[in-house]
Amino acid sequence: MPEVSIILPVYQAEKYLVRCIDSVLHQEYQDFELICVDDGSRDHSPSILDDYAQRDKRVVVIHQANAGVSTARNNGLARAKGTYIQFLDADDWIASNATMELVRCAKQSNADMVVADFYRVVGTKVARKGSIISDDVLTLEEYADCMKLSPADFYYGVLWNKLYRNDIIQKYHLQMDPKVSYCEDFIFNLEYLLHCHAIAPLQIPVYYYVKTEGSLVTQSLSPSRMLQSRSLVFSYYDAFFRHVLNEEEYRRSRPEIAGYLVSAASDDLVMPMAPGTMKLGKETVQAVWRTDGSFHYAVLLFYLRKAYETQLNTVAIKNNLDLEDVLVFEAVRNSNMFSTMREIMDFTGLSYAATAGSVQKLVSRHLLHVEIMNSFHIKTGSRSQDLSHDIDVALSDLNQVEAKGLDDSKAQQLMQFLRVIVHNLENFVSHV
Repeated sequence: MPEVSIILPVYQAEKYLVRCIDSVLHQEYQDFELICVDDGSRDHSPSILDDYAQRDKRVVVIHQANAGVSTARNNGLARAKGTYIQFLDADDWIASNATMELVRCAKQSNADMVVADFYRVVGTKVARKGSIISDDVLTLEEYADCMKLSPADFYYGVLWNKLYRNDIIQKYHLQMDPKVSYCEDFIFNLEYLLHCHAIAPLQIPVYYYVKTEGSLVTQSLSPSRMLQSRSLVFSYYDAFFRHVLNEEEYRRSRPEIAGYLVSAASDDLVMPMAPGTMKLGKETVQAVWRTDGSFHYAVLLFYLRKAYETQLNTVAIKNNLDLEDVLVFEAVRNSNMFSTMREIMDFTGLSYAATAGSVQKLVSRHLLHVEIMNSFHIKTGSRSQDLSHDIDVALSDLNQVEAKGLDDSKAQQLMQFLRVIVHNLENFVSHV
């Protein structure tokens, strides 16, 4: 049985479908089934799906007469065998570490639901979005308090930045309501949450949500129908808080709860000049050089460095740092107790200005500490333990990538060989 069932409803999506499916199949995590539900598409989407299913046994395709996205998702849920459920939409895509980070967070926190940050994509611009800045596991009451602050945010309402437990969905017969054409995903989330005891925020963007202008949903809703639909959703929202809060707390929170009726998504926009907005591709480590597949040292060093930076970039994002900052921290962490600026620059390949800027930032956050003795020395700071842990996890993931396809004994031999190689090269370059 796969550990995760990923459900993808598809309707007239041939333009984006390959990008979406490839992002799932090529991710680091592999213990999943991808359930694609074709909702009566009249373009080439059905044949694209069938082709993937023939080439990859993890892809399951369901064809249905056009009945809407809710029915498509329900049919996917009925077929799902995984311990966890993940959703995505066909015009979007997921990060390469998406499912791995969601599952890891769920297991480590023993959470009933994981909710993650995401990227909002508009054209060639991308911005990170998220509403909960703490990574502490929340009770249902604490999560509800957070939701009251920005209830219309995609972060709370959508399905695709979350991981669900399939046993909860099956036990309580939770489904999308096919009769609701607006915020049906938010209603599902509200009903699911009523059966949750622990919700884990994940401070890593796992999803790329593409802003599609003139969507069918917004085009089909007149102002009067929009108001009617929002009022319907509010009835679920209000009932949710009546269940979560006692009578006195509910009465006190009633004005905040009613604020949903006039609220708008604060994570809907991508402002070109706003802090955190960047050109699409800058949020990841890019590897654009391609080879003919033959082995030589330049290829090994290139991909090893890119993979190393990719893993550390995830750590940087999670800890609100830049990749350069984590590289500097690693240089210090792996030195013999103390480092100099020259040693850090040698390890990272960064300029003096970039190194000095990162050191200053890390010192201000107590991740590094500067000592003035006979000379200027830098060591890890008093609050470096969590960052060190995140890096260790990331590098452990990198070890698994390197050893993919090897059994345990060969993987251990690989690590032994690498230690010998590092020792030999250290001796070589130190005497050049």
